[in-house]
Formats: sequence, structure tokens, C-alpha cells
Amino acid sequence: MNSCQEAYKIKLKESGYKLTPQRLAIINAIEENKGKHLNTEEIYDIVKQRNPEMGLATVYRTLQMLDELEVVSSLNLEDGCVRYELYCDDGSHHHHHLICSSCGAVIEVEGDLLDQLEAKIEKEYDFKIVDHKLKFYGLCSKCKNLV
Repeated sequence: MNSCQEAYKIKLKESGYKLTPQRLAIINAIEENKGKHLNTEEIYDIVKQRNPEMGLATVYRTLQMLDELEVVSSLNLEDGCVRYELYCDDGSHHHHHLICSSCGAVIEVEGDLLDQLEAKIEKEYDFKIVDHKLKFYGLCSKCKNLV
């Protein structure tokens, strides 16, 4: 078991859950496809190859539970599908996303570009920001060149 899996095991145990083979298979599927922002059905298709006995309902329930425990982060791109990625648990904010309105590509923007804005908001409104999610919509380089 790698260090990430050990951390997830501890997080689940602290919340009264076990890291079952089914949960581990789902976490591994997301981890092995980092940056792809898989939806539930895509995760199910990957898990089903190694665990043919696992049902789609199990994947749905497990993802919901893992999202509530902040093991995974759900990403709604307003395309009718919720996508998942492993939660960044290093104390930093989530990365930002660029979403192509034409082909649906999702590009991750690493680094938090809003530090100054957050500091200003916290000061002016006496509000402690703990996280944010930011999505930009537009055209990726491939689609932009087709216009």
C-alpha cells in the first residue's frame, strides 16, 4: 500500500469506515487516471475490468461517501456529469480548471492565482476563506484554431 493509500485508509478509519477492496479499487482508478476528470460511469468501466462483481450502484455510493469525507473532490462542469479527482489534502486550495466550450476538454491550472484577492476579501469582510473552486470557460488551443 503506497503512502497516499495509507493516508486514505487513516482518513476513512477516523470517520468510522474501512478501506475495503471496492473502495481501494475506486480510489486506484481515479489515481491512475489523474488529470482525466472521470465521471462515475467511466470510473465504473475501469473498476469493472478488474472487479467484474462490482456494481454501478456501489461505485455511485462509494464516490458519494468519498466526496463527503473529502477523499475525492467532485467537479460539476454543467455538462450533466459530475467528475471526480482525488482531493488535494496538503492544505492548499484546489487547482483551477479551464473548460473548452466546444470539445469539453478540461485543463488544470496549477497554482493559486487568487492569493491577493483572497487576502483583500478576508481583510475587508472579516471572513476566513478555507477553499474555493474556479472554472473558466472558453476555447482550447485546438478548437480556437478551428474558428
